[in-house]
Amino acid sequence: MEIVDVAGVSKRFGETRALVEVDLAVPEGSVQGLLGPNGAGKTTLVRVLATLLRPDAGRVSVAGIDVLADPMGARMAIGLAGQFAAVDETLTGRENLELVGRLYRLSAGEARERAGEALERLGLADAGDRQVRTYSGGMRRRLDLAASLVGRPKVLLLDEPTTGLDPRTRLDLWQFIRDLVGGGTTVLLTTQYLEEADRLADRIVVIDRGSVIASGTPAELKARLGGDVIDLHVSPASELERASEALASLRVGEPKLDVHEGRLTLPVSGGSQALVQAVRLLDDAGIVISDLALRQPSLDDVFLAITGSATSGEHDA
Repeated sequence: MEIVDVAGVSKRFGETRALVEVDLAVPEGSVQGLLGPNGAGKTTLVRVLATLLRPDAGRVSVAGIDVLADPMGARMAIGLAGQFAAVDETLTGRENLELVGRLYRLSAGEARERAGEALERLGLADAGDRQVRTYSGGMRRRLDLAASLVGRPKVLLLDEPTTGLDPRTRLDLWQFIRDLVGGGTTVLLTTQYLEEADRLADRIVVIDRGSVIASGTPAELKARLGGDVIDLHVSPASELERASEALASLRVGEPKLDVHEGRLTLPVSGGSQALVQAVRLLDDAGIVISDLALRQPSLDDVFLAITGSATSGEHDA
């Protein structure tokens, strides 16, 4: 059953086409990844689903509710955690969550009970009665996620939920998302971390310039490259361009050059034979190799090949 159904959604901001006839169908109890370069339209689509923005055209339903015809009903089925922690620093963590519960039209008792449950679930029970101004950035992020759960949503919209978190907290949050989905919650996740989408998403949609340009499971998207990837480090890093030119006959996709790390990533075919040939070509060109490896393509490689750009920490449009 498709719990999120988006059909032909378009949105303009002046001359900018933020969304262009976007289609998206998300099965119940799954994680849908939403990827794209900065300004691709990911956050615009999340805002449409969250009833915060009305599209110019198209149809949107969440949990069987027409978002455009019944936005209030849709909001009762949705939880949202945006790119920034939307919490009141002057209140305690518990007071923040109880306030959200009251906005969901829960009784005072229900709001208090669910606030306690959410604090416990996110590991904030001991800090629940402290003012949020005393929280670390990671704690505020977890409190924001806790607020999105108070209404026990059927669909949870997470817009770059782990941005700015340390690696340990990010791993904890990944496990928490898995637990939620195991309990029946459907998650739509936008992220700038390709590994995050690879680990969590059942299916992924890639958006670029407001249009869907690719979709599938992580494995299906990786298979689109049709081969392996050579990772190469050269010394000095100034030799990267020459290394890329020397290996031009092997590549089956666009190379990625990281001058800062002195690293070249090159999609190839032929497996180990391509690796042997790469060594010969680089040796003939007089290029010194400090590290060379052949591996399976990652979602990062796929993203680069499909969009022609890499993700970064800037915020989406």
